[in-house]
Amino acid sequence: MSKLRAIITGIEAYLPEYVLTNEELTHMVDTSDEWIMSRVGIKERRILKKDGLGTSFMGAEAVKKLLKSTNTNPDDIQLIVCHSVTPDMQFPATANVIADKAGIKHGWGFDTNSGCSGFLFTFETIRKFIESGEYKKIIFVCGERMSGITDYQDRSTCPLFGDAAVAMMVEPCEDDNYGLLDSILHVDGVGRKYLFQVGGGSLYPASEETVKKRMHYIHQEGQQVFRHAVVGMADVSAEIMDRHNLTADDIAYLVPHQANLRIIDATAKRMGLSKDKVLIDIQKFGNTAATSIPLALWDFRDKIHKGDLLVFSAFGAGFTWGAELYRWAY
Repeated sequence: MSKLRAIITGIEAYLPEYVLTNEELTHMVDTSDEWIMSRVGIKERRILKKDGLGTSFMGAEAVKKLLKSTNTNPDDIQLIVCHSVTPDMQFPATANVIADKAGIKHGWGFDTNSGCSGFLFTFETIRKFIESGEYKKIIFVCGERMSGITDYQDRSTCPLFGDAAVAMMVEPCEDDNYGLLDSILHVDGVGRKYLFQVGGGSLYPASEETVKKRMHYIHQEGQQVFRHAVVGMADVSAEIMDRHNLTADDIAYLVPHQANLRIIDATAKRMGLSKDKVLIDIQKFGNTAATSIPLALWDFRDKIHKGDLLVFSAFGAGFTWGAELYRWAY
């Protein structure tokens, strides 16, 4: 009997209407369009502006669109998993809130948090549920309101991040040539001092002092993160190709985490891929953390065809990093 594979059978996204351009950022901090484009390759990003709305709002909107486009009854959903570094609140889990807003009443769910590598880590987790044979319909949400933890007085980080949510339907496939074929995932913890949000957790609970010290925003030492990411993403992407004796000709597309154009270029070069084999939309959406890979899958959905062999690659806080080999199934 063939091994069950986890396949994506539908994908939808929610993007906030508000577009924050580089031009607008020049009026907020000391920066320029040339500076941002030359260092990270971002032209604009989407921002969820309305007060009282968070990640669950975007996630639920994406899930509603997914249920409609896949003609799925919410009662048939057995599990909903949400990855986010910007959950609505510490608890309950954002997956619970999304389920309620989307009318999913008969399944269960939970949240995950693995930084910008979270799509990879969570997809591997979901794969195990599918391979158990007990789950037929799982909704996988990646959603981030990065603007809520971005310091718009910090010129080094505020140009980077955007908001978005993507919902995917994951189902079993008996043809083991399709779906999530392999994963190589890493975490070492040594990078935790270079990229973090320290305020608001049990280590530094919210207080007047943590607010004054701006501890509830993203802190990043960009050079250190870049130095590790440019090696980590490239190495693990080449490793997964070597493990399966693949050449650049075998790969339809690299779908990288959209954090920095220079990191993406280095990864593609290490894999021997030409630019036309790399899916890039960082210029439109910025860094949407773990949402960036599925957002690219949604953005380029008309370009990807059944049977295309894809490599997903990411690097994130922790440090976390990894690559996955996936064959598109529809």
